[in-house]
Amino acid sequence: MESKTQEEASIIKVSSLHCIDLANSDLRQLAVSLKQACLDCGFFYVINHGISEELKDEVFKQSKKLFALPLEEKMKLLRNEKYRGYAPLHDQLFDPDNQVWGDCKEGYSIGVLRPKDDSHDNPFYSPNIWPDPDVLPGWRATMETFYQEALRVCKAIASIMALALDLDVNYFDKPNILGNHNAVMRLLHYEGHSDPSKGIYASGAHSDYGMMTLLANDSVMGLQICKDKDVKPRKWEYVPSIKGAYIVNIGDLLERWSNCLLKSTLHRVIGNGHERYSVPFFLEPSHECIVECLPTCQSQNNLPKYPAIKCSTYLTQRYKEAHADLSIYEK
Repeated sequence: MESKTQEEASIIKVSSLHCIDLANSDLRQLAVSLKQACLDCGFFYVINHGISEELKDEVFKQSKKLFALPLEEKMKLLRNEKYRGYAPLHDQLFDPDNQVWGDCKEGYSIGVLRPKDDSHDNPFYSPNIWPDPDVLPGWRATMETFYQEALRVCKAIASIMALALDLDVNYFDKPNILGNHNAVMRLLHYEGHSDPSKGIYASGAHSDYGMMTLLANDSVMGLQICKDKDVKPRKWEYVPSIKGAYIVNIGDLLERWSNCLLKSTLHRVIGNGHERYSVPFFLEPSHECIVECLPTCQSQNNLPKYPAIKCSTYLTQRYKEAHADLSIYEK
């Protein structure tokens, strides 16, 4: 747990991140810029992504309506064993060595949009849990539209990422990778004051599990990144929200794929007493995907640093480690 002095000394500045313009038709140039952004810290902005501000505003409006419901109503939508649905305060604990309890946030997860009878034998698949349309009219349609838009942007970034790694532009779009993806969209509502010296965080320090994350933020500051997790004490930098831009960060699976060339950066959220909302979209590959060092990221002098692992095995372990056991919510 950080002392008060260490905490004050560790917050050094507002971070300056690369900005990737998706309207640029020169994919090779975009790939060079994207690679540099990922080499620097694994976090960057994207602009001209094609997601309208009106849609984003509506998503945040509907998200606030959901979290404003009485707890009794939200618990009717309690997440299932596949992590779809409502997650109460403290449901996630990312950093047990430094947190006295779980994150001071509540969430709501929406997974792959498929018909109820179309499971594809996928251990991560579950029908989504939707609020009663009489209680929240138009809520589901808004979320489904945003899910599809976020997926489109993530796949566009994945194509540029493939070029940055000297792969074919469509490398990640194969059926066993993103063709049968397991992307998850999560609505988050943070509240309260964080105090790292007491182990209280809006969200504890962690890296994301999957391939990459596309993040929509409101204007309330709170997100911090640590560009070098091995430096002690860790140096944390605020990442501001920029109107019209989304934040993207690399996940653990892409770090494994790239043999640590691309960085999955530690990040956390510090609450300042103001309510804060965000919508991260986690791009995760097919459960059947075998994640192993890419051929372009290894050589005789740079052997693979991680063994091959099945995506479902890796993600199951990470999800279980970070979430409360559902039995604690039984009456």
